[in-house]
Amino acid sequence: MKDIKYTLWGIAFGILLTKADLISWFRIRNMFLFKEAHLYLVIFSAIATAALAVFLIRHFKMKTLAGQEIVIEKKALNKGTVIGGAMFGVGWAATGACAGPIFAQIGAGEWGAIMTLTGAVFGAYSYSVTKSRLPH
Repeated sequence: MKDIKYTLWGIAFGILLTKADLISWFRIRNMFLFKEAHLYLVIFSAIATAALAVFLIRHFKMKTLAGQEIVIEKKALNKGTVIGGAMFGVGWAATGACAGPIFAQIGAGEWGAIMTLTGAVFGAYSYSVTKSRLPH
């Protein structure tokens, strides 16, 4: 029961995604077909917000609530990142969901998202099994 706050935040996030029409397969399809900018605007605003947050965390050497300094390491771009990003994009375009909205889609009654969840779990498991043999 002590971790119920995480469930409540997850439910609130799912409601937000649903109300903002960010879980709609049709919106996602239209984004990939360059027919509407709704999701691009949301994604770009999220990128800008995250970039500002990372800048502020690094600039002010912010600490966690436990007093530890927050360290955000830079990661090199490599072949595995490009291949993985391409696979993610193809999966997102085909299923109409990235990791965030899968549960919101299921909660909204889009039962096809159960297949997306199954694929995401299988993909995460496959990655964990093959990680040591993948390009760095």
